[in-house]
Amino acid sequence: MIYIFDLDDTLYNERHYVESGLRAVASYVESTWGVNKEIGTKELTTLLDKNGRGRIFNDYLAMHNIADTKSNVKACVSAYRLHKPSLTMPSAHLSLLNALPSPLYLVTDGNKVVQNNKVDALNIAPLFRRVFITHRFGVKHAKPSLYCFEKIKKAEKCEWRDMVYIGDNPSKDFVNLNKVGMPTIRVLTGVHKHVVAKPGYDAAHTINHLNELTSIKL
Repeated sequence: MIYIFDLDDTLYNERHYVESGLRAVASYVESTWGVNKEIGTKELTTLLDKNGRGRIFNDYLAMHNIADTKSNVKACVSAYRLHKPSLTMPSAHLSLLNALPSPLYLVTDGNKVVQNNKVDALNIAPLFRRVFITHRFGVKHAKPSLYCFEKIKKAEKCEWRDMVYIGDNPSKDFVNLNKVGMPTIRVLTGVHKHVVAKPGYDAAHTINHLNELTSIKL
């Protein structure tokens, strides 16, 4: 069996990346407009918890009487996306990856710079035969597209049933893989933990923690 993993909220807690990014934005705003970054980090976190990410930088700039112009907001977004995060993976997850039979693959959606910075921060690239950041091939090839999975299937000269994908998001991670008969496993972690999947969208198997992975009979 060839194990293929999602990244965010599957191998590590994505909230840690988001908080790291908000600290980077607070630091940028301090250096540009003089707003204390420690206070700013707390305010940004409060805005995130209250309203989500949608207008967080607009609202933060407005709180400090800084014009939320397109260029100012874009500068905050850049500070967020380009920062080098400090991330760690749970030791149990690292032990699991080291114990599983090779090869392993990673397939993750998202901005290619952001996702690459996460992989670098976690220092996990050597654990995988190949890391697929889907947006490197065009947004149209993001999940639920099978594009990257087909590349793995071709490279390994195997059948769909010989691979398994482990992810957390039932809106996109599993639906097309289910259709081709590839085993799928959902980890109940992160922001999608309580999401009720639409018919056909959920994984074939569900686990509460990644360290339960090897208990699944595939």
